Amino acid sequence: MSYMKINAPLETGFDTILSEPALEFVTALHDQFSGRISEMHAARDLRAKTIRNGTFPRFTPDTAGIRADQSWSVAGATGAPGLDDRRVELTGPVSEPDVVAALNSRAKVWLADLEDATSPTWANIIGGQVNLFKAVRGTLPGITNRTQPTIGLRPRGWHLPEKHLIFVDDNGAEASASGALVDFGLYFFHNAQRLIANGSGPYFYLPKLESSREARLWNQIFVFSQDRLGIEQGTIRATAHIETITAMFQMEEILFELRDHCAGLNAAGWDYLFSIVKNFRNSPEWVLPDREHLTMDLPLMRAFTDRLVATCHRRGAHAIGTMSNLMTDHPDEAFVASEVEKMREIKAREATQGFDGTWVADPGLVPAALEVFDAALGENPNQLEEHRRDVYVCAENLLDQSGLEPVVTEEGVRLNIRVAIGYMNEWLGGKGNVALENLLEDASTAEISRSQIWQWIHHSVTLDNGQQLTRNLVERYMGEELALIERHPADHFAEAVEIFRMSALEDEFPEFFTMPAYDEHLVDRVSKGAVFA
Repeated sequence: MSYMKINAPLETGFDTILSEPALEFVTALHDQFSGRISEMHAARDLRAKTIRNGTFPRFTPDTAGIRADQSWSVAGATGAPGLDDRRVELTGPVSEPDVVAALNSRAKVWLADLEDATSPTWANIIGGQVNLFKAVRGTLPGITNRTQPTIGLRPRGWHLPEKHLIFVDDNGAEASASGALVDFGLYFFHNAQRLIANGSGPYFYLPKLESSREARLWNQIFVFSQDRLGIEQGTIRATAHIETITAMFQMEEILFELRDHCAGLNAAGWDYLFSIVKNFRNSPEWVLPDREHLTMDLPLMRAFTDRLVATCHRRGAHAIGTMSNLMTDHPDEAFVASEVEKMREIKAREATQGFDGTWVADPGLVPAALEVFDAALGENPNQLEEHRRDVYVCAENLLDQSGLEPVVTEEGVRLNIRVAIGYMNEWLGGKGNVALENLLEDASTAEISRSQIWQWIHHSVTLDNGQQLTRNLVERYMGEELALIERHPADHFAEAVEIFRMSALEDEFPEFFTMPAYDEHLVDRVSKGAVFA
């Protein structure tokens, strides 16, 4: 008989989350879907190899009928209390202070993020579930807001395992649990019925999708889970992140596969750019410039967001805009005021494009973002009636390289080194949402930073100072930057440098730095405790 084995110590409150019935539910998910997840990973590997060999993504002829058929639409917010008005969504980690700050904010929706904004330590993952369990039941101290944001959970992506929970199948074979199934399963099992009773529902955000078949897999998981817990089909609602170049070309198909459980799509800008670098890294014409030049005004990014809005609204789905990761807890008030004004301009552009809402990473940004969308929407909860019939975006628009002149500067290299290593240091220490370079950075910006370094080296980019970027030059800059950083006893810079070298300076390119870093560093630190069955 299949079962789940705990390979880590149980801290206070963990027994509530890791109860026998909850682990039985997670085991059932693994029994049902682990084989399909393995097939999905094989399809990912084949797709990535095909693109690296020069066959770029396109709209697929075999699903043209789905795109042409105007008769279908998604469930959207109908029958999903708290999701009709999503004009400002706050995203962040799930530590107790972060949960309290989020639920005391004026955001319409809070995305409880177990993926990019959370370092996946055992304590963070299960401790975060404990905090969410309490928040859903109103027992988390410090929450005073009577009009709390609607809660949505972002589980980890398919690529991340949970090595502290071991799935043992009927033959006795052991395998690490899927981080996505663990996060989804524990939250859904404990909170779905209570959320429904509270007048809300079990809402989710689906990260790192690469194809409509992956959306179909999530839909199958939703159907199975609702059946198993006796919850009406269609109660779950999910918002899919469009953060990979391959998902961009299957956006409509993703909506179709999720249609009975779909609330909308989110435009994830930094992850999308990381996906471009990762997939097109062997193509010299796709060498991207310094991060400061990677703006949403680039033709390919404007095509990305325009098509997302038009596609969503044609199918009755919410279109949620990009992240603003400015940090308001900053000593220079004039700087913050200037940056907030820039953010207002970006949010106003999104509102004009037809987005129904937008994302911020800091509770202090919620009021300013609300003002912008309040002015645009007025009393309307969204802009679903804005169908953007003016939008025509073809494959060439989505792969438009204009504006991508490879302007790479010494300071751009140094900034990427500081962000990547600085983030990795904090991530190893258990923080996934990190104040760096006057911004709140998460895993997505660390990924784009290290991947650009890899790309610039492998295409022998010449910097603005006339020097060709090499591994040795990056090592020199890295040493100079590290010498300027103030150190603390709890730092993990030696390990962070090791991860940076592995993910940015070696010939092989890890698909995600978090995968080998998790295996080598986070798991070993906490899995030396007793084994619980």
